[in-house]
Amino acid sequence: MDNHSYNFPSDCTPLTNCKSARKPAGSTVVNMGNTGKNPPRDYLVWSLCNTLYVNFCCLGFMALVYSIKARDQKTQGNLQLAQECSDKAKWYNILAAGWNMLIPLLAVVLLVLLLVHLGSSQGSFDFLGEDGFQNFMKLFSW
Repeated sequence: MDNHSYNFPSDCTPLTNCKSARKPAGSTVVNMGNTGKNPPRDYLVWSLCNTLYVNFCCLGFMALVYSIKARDQKTQGNLQLAQECSDKAKWYNILAAGWNMLIPLLAVVLLVLLLVHLGSSQGSFDFLGEDGFQNFMKLFSW
């Protein structure tokens, strides 16, 4: 089809302003949900790290479960349940991270105490000689 077959008003052509055929502008509203509030965090990366590292009493695994639940609920649009799962994942991550830091800290403290006890004991111990095991066990007798 060519342009000659279209009917235009006399003062309106396809590439010019057409004031007589112009309709009043309306408005379009797009509802994007609750834009004022940020969606809850899911703490998934933190949960994965806690799950793979030490994972005392499966606290890291529980954090991972609630992180996945929070992410699922967030994608389904249930922000209230996603916030509850996010809070649980956060607290399980805090507990798991606390335990994950406590165990190496206890190992360092025990090593320091062992070295202090070795330094304060009378005489020297030969751990690799004939009585090595007996000398080692004397460290733990008060």
